[in-house]
Amino acid sequence: MKILLIRRDNIGDLVCTTPLFEAIKKHYPSAICHLFANSYNAPLIENHPFIDRVFIYSKAKHRASGESSLGIYWQRLRQIWMLRREKYDVAILAGRSGIARMARTARMIGCKNIIGFDLHGDNRDNLDQPIAVPAIPEHEACCNFRLLAPLKISGTPPAAMILPNPSSRDHAQSALLAACAGKAPSDAKLIALHISARKSSQRWPEEHFIELAHLLATSGKRLLLLWSPGEEDNPLHPGDDNKAARIMAKCSGLPILAYPTHALPELIAALSLADQVVCSDGGAMHIAAALGKPIVCFFGQSDATVWHPWGVAYKLLQPASLDVRDVSCISVLAALDELSQDERILPA
Repeated sequence: MKILLIRRDNIGDLVCTTPLFEAIKKHYPSAICHLFANSYNAPLIENHPFIDRVFIYSKAKHRASGESSLGIYWQRLRQIWMLRREKYDVAILAGRSGIARMARTARMIGCKNIIGFDLHGDNRDNLDQPIAVPAIPEHEACCNFRLLAPLKISGTPPAAMILPNPSSRDHAQSALLAACAGKAPSDAKLIALHISARKSSQRWPEEHFIELAHLLATSGKRLLLLWSPGEEDNPLHPGDDNKAARIMAKCSGLPILAYPTHALPELIAALSLADQVVCSDGGAMHIAAALGKPIVCFFGQSDATVWHPWGVAYKLLQPASLDVRDVSCISVLAALDELSQDERILPA
């Protein structure tokens, strides 16, 4: 059986889809599993043990400097032609957005059995195996898992999984050792603080990060400051370079590494070094979960039922105001301590 999974969304969406590959491979060990995903997300599934091959397309908004939209679409048509030669038995359209577009792509590829969500209850996208959207909200990983029912696979999805690039990880490790040399033991617990968030209601204030960094350093922790690079007024890709610089200016002398992540492999590698992660709901949180990291996460105006970290220990902080600025440093410290206690009581 040859299976193609199509996923066209962003980081967290693809991370929450990776459990499907493990479930398929364990249920059908001889199955061949391919993924059709966009170039921005490609590093998430580099060397994934349950994905046999990845076909990558580029979205127009992710095109390289000087590359035309026409060129992007031409490359996509070439990819579809390559995929037609694979002669897939099954296509799985993951997620609940862009179903019609993914269905058209699957038909152009020549897939025989197209499985996807029937968003309107009338199978207007003419799917071969329409799957009803759950009436009650459930986690994205669980919702995606419903797509495996026609393959006779059910139950609870396994944890998500991604692997860091070894050279990117070595680079981050070297930078960390240099930044913390003489300030903390090299085996001191490492706490990653990811300060970026797309939604304003999920941006924890920089003064809170500064206070937390000092409290953690005083208790003997090493720190890793991570953020999305760029200027905050960039309309296409706002970043937190200025916010990170202000935080670092107030954290002089602490055992802390400032590590801007210009590309996904850098973010994955850096998070793979951490013992615990503090971050807002978003792509970095899902990456940390897929790396098996205990997480303290901030949720503002997001649905925690659907998007909480999957498959790892976590403490979710969502104030009644739905604005993470109302989360105190004390509550974050308490959550980190609870995570540490949970780790100590786990069986060896």
